[in-house]
This record gives sequence, structure tokens and C-alpha cells, in this order.
Amino acid sequence: MLDFEAAIFDLDGTLLDSMGVWHEIDIEFLGRRGIDVPGEYISAVNSKGFRETAEFTIEYFNLDVTPEELMDEWFETAVDKYSRKVRLKPSAREYLIFLKEHGIKLGTATSLPRMLAEPALKNNRIYHLFDAFTTTDEAGRSKEYPDVYLLAAKRLGVPPGNCIVFEDILPGIKAVRAAGMRPYGVYDKSSEHHRDEIKALSEIYIRDFGEILHIHRALCCKDE
Repeated sequence: MLDFEAAIFDLDGTLLDSMGVWHEIDIEFLGRRGIDVPGEYISAVNSKGFRETAEFTIEYFNLDVTPEELMDEWFETAVDKYSRKVRLKPSAREYLIFLKEHGIKLGTATSLPRMLAEPALKNNRIYHLFDAFTTTDEAGRSKEYPDVYLLAAKRLGVPPGNCIVFEDILPGIKAVRAAGMRPYGVYDKSSEHHRDEIKALSEIYIRDFGEILHIHRALCCKDE
């Protein structure tokens, strides 16, 4: 028997193998302005919501655009990539199906806007598996705070302590713990420099979803 009622998933870098896509978008976007992508910029925006990232980017690079204009430009580049090219992390779909078959509620807690998240989930045939969707823009604060995770749990109708949360970034893992929820760390190359800290703060740390599928299948088989 599984010892939780809900599983909440970050999308970029956790469920979706998409962080490389954003690096491409950054290179294209800044390249059109003759700007290279600094490493510290990538680290700074990792946990921010979409609008928050736009506002930060304008200030960081002193750009003469509004947040709305910047987000529109990003959307134009990203929509095609998310609707056709972004794929799931290994064994992610199989794990989601397994959880649904065992009565677990599924939700998202993501910085990704719905206009990008929904096409990616639909293209990978997992959109219908989720019971609720939550973004940092809806929660009002970035993943450095527990708000998005708590709102996701509320929308699922499950107490925070009965939720496991899959995250690939250190600020997210810390916020999950602050929310009184159970953090499951997921490896992604973009967060490799924080891997040891993420592992130390996570209840379980996985490189792909086949690992956790094996663990949870074993737990269920033990009870049968």
C-alpha cells in the first residue's frame, strides 16, 4: 500500500525533459539582441514564475520592452517546441498511470504557464491523468516559497502532509519541506551543481521515474 494520497509534479526539468529547450530559447532571444547568456542569469531565473522571469530579465539586461512584449516573444518561440518537441523524462508516463491505477491524485506545481504546459502534456498523452493544475503565477509567488505547493494540495483536496512532491531544483525542494510536504528529488543536468544538497533534503532521490516505479510497485506487491 502506498503511504500518500497525492503526487504533485514540477514540470520543467522534472516530468518534462525541457530545460535544454529554455537554454535554446534564451540563446535565440538574447542572440537577437547581441547578448550572450551568462551562467548566473540561468541560475537566477530557475525558480521564478514566468512573469517574474520577464521582469527580472528586463532589469538584468536593461531591455527596452514591457513584460507583456517579452512574454509574447518567448511564447512565440516556445509554443512550437512545447507542443511538438518536448518529451517526458524516462518512464514518467508509466509511473503516472501506475499511480492513477492505485487511486493516487495527481497535480502539477510549475512555473510554466498553462499555455505551454497543456500542449506539452497533451502531446505526451498524460494531460488527462491529472486532477488539478497549479502554476506559480496563480499562487502569486515563486518556488522559493511554499505557496504553489500548498495551493496544489488544496486543489487536490489532500492535506499537505499526505502529498509527495517531485522537484528538480533546490529552492523547490526547500519550499516543499517548508510546506510540510514530502520532497522527492529528481535529477536534471541543469541542477547538477546542487545535486548533493537536493539529495540530502529529499526523502527519495531518483535519476528517472523507472526507479520510483520499481520501489512503489514493490510496496504494492508486498500487500497483495
